[in-house]
Amino acid sequence: MLNLTPKNSTTTTTTTPRPSLACALLAALALLLGGCTTVEEVADEPEPTYVPEELPAAGVGDVAEMPEEEPAEPAEPAEPTAPAAQPATPPPVVAPPPEIRTEGPLTEVVVAAPTRGRDEVIRDLVTEARAMLTKERLQYVILRNGRRETLRGRPVAFALWSEAREQWTVAHIEIPRPPIKWRPGGRPMSFIVRTPGVTARHVKGTGAERLMFAFSGRDGEALKVYGRKFPVFDDRLLRKKRWRAVVQTARPIVYLPYTEDTLDPKFVADGRDFLLATAREAIDELRRAGIPSRAFPDKLLADIVPAEVITTLAVIEQTDDTDFRAKGDDAFSEVLSQYGLKRQEAYRYSVSRAKAIGPMQFTNRRGNGTYSMVVRRCPAARIDPNFERGATNLLNVMKAAICLFDVELLQMRADIRMAYRDNMKVLGIFPVAAYNGGPRNVTKLHREIERMGVNIEDLRAPGEQPEGDAVPCPCLWTEGPAGVEPRSIPRYNEENRWYIEKYQAILSVF
Repeated sequence: MLNLTPKNSTTTTTTTPRPSLACALLAALALLLGGCTTVEEVADEPEPTYVPEELPAAGVGDVAEMPEEEPAEPAEPAEPTAPAAQPATPPPVVAPPPEIRTEGPLTEVVVAAPTRGRDEVIRDLVTEARAMLTKERLQYVILRNGRRETLRGRPVAFALWSEAREQWTVAHIEIPRPPIKWRPGGRPMSFIVRTPGVTARHVKGTGAERLMFAFSGRDGEALKVYGRKFPVFDDRLLRKKRWRAVVQTARPIVYLPYTEDTLDPKFVADGRDFLLATAREAIDELRRAGIPSRAFPDKLLADIVPAEVITTLAVIEQTDDTDFRAKGDDAFSEVLSQYGLKRQEAYRYSVSRAKAIGPMQFTNRRGNGTYSMVVRRCPAARIDPNFERGATNLLNVMKAAICLFDVELLQMRADIRMAYRDNMKVLGIFPVAAYNGGPRNVTKLHREIERMGVNIEDLRAPGEQPEGDAVPCPCLWTEGPAGVEPRSIPRYNEENRWYIEKYQAILSVF
């Protein structure tokens, strides 16, 4: 298992476990055309964008009032909610069995029940945690000082599973409201544990997509997180400091960020297959629409980007450079596992400091950014004009990314564009660089390739590093007398260099 705990973390302990619920489960765009902003390790995430879920919303929660000058008392944990009674189902009509004649002695046949995989157990636990948290009420605290009021923090609930006792605990945590200035390895983030008998340690993140804690019970057993409920506030009401309205209009998100306990090889494989299938569906929709390419007028838009190339962006955009440098391909596995477990829901709430959102991290500054530009330039693709809804829908945003590639390819030099046409996967580094930071990134990348003394026609897919004489990467790979060899990319733009390295590495997975 991968270790997600930063070197410097804080532990807060309170004093009885919350009553458990019955469980029948087994325990086992800096620039206009820069389409994205890569996820960074810094974790002071902005206020997330609420995306409506399919599940019915739970109650807004309980509000406690207390004087501002007095310390807050931990709220009593809510009583467990009994499972909803299932409606009686009439017995099925069963036809009488046919007459069976036997001759000779009967032979006993033993049929072994199929063994449930770890991925199936995890899915069931996540499903049960989600149902439980949907009914859970969040606990808000409003401080009063005379006529002045303020909302003390943001309440978050976690569904915790004890494998030893085979029972659930819902832990309530209160974190500061954004903006939170926190960096991994820096000053610990303050928080309040409001559930007796639970110990918590902040692991990573501050927002809807990545906030995660590690928990243990009174006996020291590590409790596994299979669900989390996080409230999203109306940013306009926050600015006006209308705290009661903020609480009343809060929209709860029941969503599970990545944890080691949900990492499984089956989810990694399923995530890869799901992304490829979605990319191919996006390309098929564009092909049925018969949209011509602007960059290559003799081609359809559907034929200018291989499915494998557009798929890489959904992984690259959610893999920060620090994780990739430390873990290599394991960092991709964590992201793919999220897609395999959560499918369309994965990374819906991902928000960068530049306000790029969703799995492909599109921006739309004041309705005049990259996303709206693509909607206008590619009307026949029928891209959802609603930014929040469209940028968080994977199929829709993959179509938008293909349209953006076409717009950016049209602006590249003719020699780059023609070389890309003949070697789309390898020279996908150019539209991918443009996706990360606009056409200016393409110019910078091409200038560095020229400084390396490399012809773009000689670029190849990555091979094996020479034994005992490894070349420091990020690298490009070229055809030479000794075969395909790595060449270090000169230092010119760290984000772009590592973006290219991630692209080449994840492309081989697909």
